[in-house]
Amino acid sequence: MAPVTGRGAGAVAMLNLKRSLAPLLELKDWTAAEAVFDANALIQLAFPFETMAGPGALFDEAIGGLAAAFPDFERRNTIVIEGTTEADALWLGACGYYCGTFAAPFLDIPPTGRMAALRFHEFYRIEAGNIAEFQGLWDIPELMMQAGIWPLSPSLGREWHVPGPATQDGLRVSGDGDNALKIVRDMLTALGRNHEGVAAMELERYWHPKCSWYGPSGIGTARGIKGFRAHHQAPFLDAMPNRRAILDAGHFFAEGNYVGFTAWPGMEMTLSGGGWLGIPGAGQEITMRSLDFWRVEGDKIRENWVLVDILHAYDQLGVDVFARMRELLP
Repeated sequence: MAPVTGRGAGAVAMLNLKRSLAPLLELKDWTAAEAVFDANALIQLAFPFETMAGPGALFDEAIGGLAAAFPDFERRNTIVIEGTTEADALWLGACGYYCGTFAAPFLDIPPTGRMAALRFHEFYRIEAGNIAEFQGLWDIPELMMQAGIWPLSPSLGREWHVPGPATQDGLRVSGDGDNALKIVRDMLTALGRNHEGVAAMELERYWHPKCSWYGPSGIGTARGIKGFRAHHQAPFLDAMPNRRAILDAGHFFAEGNYVGFTAWPGMEMTLSGGGWLGIPGAGQEITMRSLDFWRVEGDKIRENWVLVDILHAYDQLGVDVFARMRELLP
């Protein structure tokens, strides 16, 4: 059989990488999963875990703690993509849910004894076949909400179990991602012109009329451009008009119709407007971690999965969300 060359060779290489990381993506054999990490890998996970002491801590403290709370713990991926950044770094991104029977406390969140799910966005930088860097966000507030112990302000968007892609192809992604990547990057450049007014952001040019923006718990899901503006973007920009994306510090990559972006942090801003998520603006300067996936349909963005480290943002604003939650416990 002749060797595969050109774009076909790239597709095979990508498929082989996904297969090599299957122990982590499937998370059935923890020893094999930890073995795909470099021993000195940089591990950064959502608040309160933060920068962890290597892969062992990730498995012992974070994943191990979650598995102790969910005795029939499993991982379900909805999107897995990979690609190379402009800096020639190879990244793989995955989103989905950790789920199972919530049978014991996790981070003091009380168990429900019923099925529960914890949404995740995780990105892995690959060197020499192993994971050299990990950046991950877990939607821990979502678990509080499922436990009926919500210590935060009401969400403007719809709170629900965020779905995978409408096209149901998130685990079968392949092909060149250049077109999708260009559309997303151009859209983000336009969003950066928000100080010039809504028209300058050209939302109708980049977003599908039936787009879905799947935000984190505490913000919720927005439908269509009108919903995106009303339930997320307008309150966000009104509260932090100087919001600046730190795109040059992040990592963009694409595969097929999907684009991924990760940065630690990815935005910086001053809370100076009328307040955000129940916190009044008083000139507080914060950074924000936002790990994103987009699905492009034709020449417009149809779906955008967004996880923001909400607990880290509250912590910078002086609000101990876990302490507030404990006050609500019976």
